[in-house]
Amino acid sequence: MNDSLIEQPVALPVVFISHRKQDDKLAECLAVRIRKSGFQVWFDEWDVYVGDSIVDRVNSGLENAGYLILCYSDAGVLSPWTSREWMSALARQLEGCGVKVLPARLSGGMPPAILADIKYADLVQDWETGVDDLLQAMR
Repeated sequence: MNDSLIEQPVALPVVFISHRKQDDKLAECLAVRIRKSGFQVWFDEWDVYVGDSIVDRVNSGLENAGYLILCYSDAGVLSPWTSREWMSALARQLEGCGVKVLPARLSGGMPPAILADIKYADLVQDWETGVDDLLQAMR
């Protein structure tokens, strides 16, 4: 049999979860759900260890991400860390670098003005439908 005809499993892209510290619990629930759907998830609580350079680990996560889910909430999205994460991913997306920013309304709030024209997943209105919308966008 020709080995080139054997279908190899397609690796799903890494999903980077960008969120504010105040939203850790909900963001982790989202990360778990996405991981259970077969995606590799980069989540700071799982991927930054004692002794690690936080900047290096976040940079590595962003470099390898095919998707960045921007979790916004009543706490906002304009913290120094989350702003750096999603803004760098958006810049790379606009340059055609193979990453896509997916806004997700995690617990309230509004998206940043520059993302206002992008449809977001609404996890506040209906958690299950919002997660399904995200998974569909990544397939």
